[in-house]
Amino acid sequence: MGKIKTIFKRELLNTVKRKSFILVTVAFPLLGLLVIGGIGFFQSAEEGPVNDIRIGYVDEPGDFNGNLTYGNVTLVPQEDWQSAFDNMSNGLISQFFVIPRDYMANGNILRYTFSREVDVPYEVYNTIEMFLLNNILEGKVDSSIANRVAYPLFLSNFTLSSGGEVSDQQGGFASVIIPYIFSLLLVMAIFTSSGFLLQGLGEEKENRVMEILLSSVSSTQLITGKVLGLGCAGLIQIGVWLVSARILADMASTSIGGILSGLSIPTDYLIVSLIYFVTGYLLFAIIMAGAGSIGATARESQQFSTIFTLMAVVPFFFMIQILESPAGALAQFLTFFPITAPITVIMRMAVIDIPIWELGVSIAIMVAAIFGSILLAAKIFRTFLLMHGKTPKLGEIIKTLRQA
Repeated sequence: MGKIKTIFKRELLNTVKRKSFILVTVAFPLLGLLVIGGIGFFQSAEEGPVNDIRIGYVDEPGDFNGNLTYGNVTLVPQEDWQSAFDNMSNGLISQFFVIPRDYMANGNILRYTFSREVDVPYEVYNTIEMFLLNNILEGKVDSSIANRVAYPLFLSNFTLSSGGEVSDQQGGFASVIIPYIFSLLLVMAIFTSSGFLLQGLGEEKENRVMEILLSSVSSTQLITGKVLGLGCAGLIQIGVWLVSARILADMASTSIGGILSGLSIPTDYLIVSLIYFVTGYLLFAIIMAGAGSIGATARESQQFSTIFTLMAVVPFFFMIQILESPAGALAQFLTFFPITAPITVIMRMAVIDIPIWELGVSIAIMVAAIFGSILLAAKIFRTFLLMHGKTPKLGEIIKTLRQA
């Protein structure tokens, strides 16, 4: 136990002192603060003095001559197209539109401006729309009815719990951005920690340090200490990220608002994320340890691990399907498959309450996979760890596992 503790301390301290580890750990909170601060700055700049907008219009039918002011936008009648163009050139109006004589038959409006635009600004489009609507309905219906025709609803959508209370987890923009960010954080934390293990084993095997280590500790003690030490470092990293994510979400919701006004991260979301980080890390760390012992060099070990890395990020390729059908067969399969379970569960929890039995089965399968991987990795570890200059073929690995 004392030797495992020594290896644990060494791996933990060496990892948390790495510049790359420190940089990656603090990069997410700092980047989040910069993004929120930048958006807040530009929003405050946009909320500065409101400029009056003068829009000219040519009324060919002669029926549109009332309701000319809408907030800071004023509509200015023009005699004809040439007069409107001259006034725009002289800066008297910023733009103009023409109401053709056959407007009531086809609804066509011709708008002219000097500036290139990706789309018509909402404020301008809304003003023209309200102007046309008010003039068409003027004298025919009450103004309140005309206003309701223009804006038939202001929809507020709420997700209810089974008890009839408003749920903490609502849909909208947050249902997409939260699982995406959390999945990225989970992948980064798991692969960073297990990657350090893979790199360390490959380098120690390549430069023969492994022979010195195994002269004083057993292979089981060595791998146990390394996995626990790097796992603790990864837990520190994901803990910093999860706490930062919750704080940043609250800041974004209150300071930015808009589509981020409903952004929140429930406590159960954080707890499940930690559980799947721990189980996901242990599984991948053991897999990386096996890959690190097989490869003749650190580079070859990384190549072996690529297949598992690609399998782990499969949920990203089906993210739309998972979010649109979180209770579907695909989402359930990826939840129960241990390598894809961590990311899939994080995605599903953002849009539905996953049944407890599914989480229980998923975690149980993860734990079973961890113990099964330990048995297989231990056999591989003992057989190939001290092999130098030669990478075993797949047949040799299978034969060794059968004989062990």
